Amino acid sequence: MLEPCDPSDAPPARPRRVLVAGLSGVGKTILARRLATVLDVPHTEIDALHHGPGWVPRPEFLDDVAALADSSAWVTEWQYRTARPVLAARADLLVWLDQPYVVALGRLVRRTVRRRVRREVLWNGNVEGPLRAVLTDPEHVVRYQWTHRHKYRRDLVPWVRRERPDLPVVRLTGARDVERWLAGLASAVGGGR
Repeated sequence: MLEPCDPSDAPPARPRRVLVAGLSGVGKTILARRLATVLDVPHTEIDALHHGPGWVPRPEFLDDVAALADSSAWVTEWQYRTARPVLAARADLLVWLDQPYVVALGRLVRRTVRRRVRREVLWNGNVEGPLRAVLTDPEHVVRYQWTHRHKYRRDLVPWVRRERPDLPVVRLTGARDVERWLAGLASAVGGGR
């Protein structure tokens, strides 16, 4: 199931625990929210579990991830190396947003600038730092995306084959794939809410 999906490629059973993987800015959280609606299950934004005040990782992060993974139904993003195996062990489905890099970069830059200009409050009171930090902070989200831009294509499939060969993986390579697959899934599960 690693080829781009046809709308008829809905999962064989109604997934109750779904991971959404992909590069920063590709639209994981948006798709996760939409999937949660279609499947009528809760969405937990994993960044909200990870980032404490001042962007410091929360000490309870892995405990919260374990509690999420143990619950009966959820959709979340597949991020953070320490959380991935915990979530993947319980997942019914992994959806991989493998969209062109230029699309992900454009979305990430627009989102980062919008959040900074509007001073949008994110997780636990955090706001985006100064835009100039892209030049000085090696962990800045845009620099992070650039340095990890090949990671999923290189690592995701071998990881799944090694660690969870039974985990269905749906690879969506563009907006049209996303819309067709979501429509097929909604039809297969009865439309969600």
